[in-house]
Amino acid sequence: MSKCTLPLCVSDFFQPDGFIGVNIGTALSDMPSPTQVVALLKAQNIRHVRLYDADRALLLALANTGIRVTVSVPNDQLLGIGQSNASAANWVARNVIAHVPATNITAIAVGSEILTTLPNAAPVLVSALKFIHSALVASNLDGQIKVSTPHSSSIILDSFPPSQAFFNRSWDPVMVPLLKFLQSTGSYFMLNAYPYYDYMQSNGVIPLDYALFRPLPPNKEAVDANTLLHYTNVFDAIVDATYFAMSYLNFTNVPIFVMESGWPSKGDSSEPEATLENANTYNSNLIRHVLNNTGTPKHPRIAVSTYIYELYNEELRPGPISEKNWGLFDANGMPVYTLHLTGGGTVLANDTTNQTFCVAKEGADPKMLQAALDWACGPGKVDCSYLLQGQPCYEPNNVVAHATYAFNAYFQKMAKSPGTCDFKGVATITTTDQSHGSCIFPGSAGRNDTLPNSTSLAPSSNSTTSGCHSVYIYGAGSFTTSVIISVLLMSVFCL
Repeated sequence: MSKCTLPLCVSDFFQPDGFIGVNIGTALSDMPSPTQVVALLKAQNIRHVRLYDADRALLLALANTGIRVTVSVPNDQLLGIGQSNASAANWVARNVIAHVPATNITAIAVGSEILTTLPNAAPVLVSALKFIHSALVASNLDGQIKVSTPHSSSIILDSFPPSQAFFNRSWDPVMVPLLKFLQSTGSYFMLNAYPYYDYMQSNGVIPLDYALFRPLPPNKEAVDANTLLHYTNVFDAIVDATYFAMSYLNFTNVPIFVMESGWPSKGDSSEPEATLENANTYNSNLIRHVLNNTGTPKHPRIAVSTYIYELYNEELRPGPISEKNWGLFDANGMPVYTLHLTGGGTVLANDTTNQTFCVAKEGADPKMLQAALDWACGPGKVDCSYLLQGQPCYEPNNVVAHATYAFNAYFQKMAKSPGTCDFKGVATITTTDQSHGSCIFPGSAGRNDTLPNSTSLAPSSNSTTSGCHSVYIYGAGSFTTSVIISVLLMSVFCL
């Protein structure tokens, strides 16, 4: 293997410690609120995120968290920005300058897989990057925020052995100036690497274990005959093929960040390897591989920072079943599977399977919350004494806070059985512990008492009690009116 002879090599240019981040998509029918998203990120020690746009509400929620954020210029905005310096400056002012330094924006991804999905915009791609970068320079933010564009690994031809890989030559008029831009600005090559698709398209040539980072005996490892480098997984081979493709164009000092990689947990009949077990195996092994700073055979100990695709399952995405099932969590923040991360650091190592709480749904009708609260503290047989004046959970004294406590107490009492955190649609499940101060919620690690199990969600039709024993009233209206409204609404839950 030839040594790097240019003034700078990747090993000189790039820090050896890698990180794991996550992509946050939005194709969910019940997208969690920005505060819920950020709470999940914190609970899982996720310190790097990539957004597919520059959502204002989420950027505000990420403020003062220290989480490093990559924002994106969507593909449908690329042509305008690539043709107008002013449009680029306006985009940066609106989506970046308005949020820093409170929100720790560290990169801008300009478009996504433009060369393969939107080739008509390719002629203005480099211009778009330069215009965005110029706007950052004007605001003295170019040292903090890098600019690049993600590429599909399919732009690489003849990817094995990696030493023979090269970019599709038809893209040289774009790729050469792009790499010059990345080199001159100290940015990195953004790559989307999906061993799942390489495996699926190989017609059995690629072993499943090789795609999943499973240990291989030495005689099963793939060997690059030109370099004699041994490859034990597809991921490293894709990354090194990209390094070799760049070196073919005489660029050896541009590091690689993998902006998307993952494995679907569910698929249709034509996708038999899209399973929970394989998704868990791939992502667990990927996280360990990156955080252990293993590097690749071409660049050992130079870790490849990687963003897992993705944080949430996106059930609204079009296409096969697998397209909807790349997420680590569902919309309620429940893990799709529990990652096996012994030796993989702390990121995503918080097993939230048994750390779930029931809370009042954001934006729920206060009157419906009141009725549900009264049912929980009455026929639901929740001990609501903690909510009385002078008790630990009295403050904050409002229906949302009190309903959240009562809903969760019922949910925990029912052993988190399906359907016990609904309350006619005004409750939802979260992985965020709602305890505060001396108010320790049932189910919290800080609370030792156990609640007796029950077996029914509501009194049976032949129950001799009418229920609705306790009435907790909130609101500015007259006491009599409030009682009448509350009792009428309670009939929804008590009849």
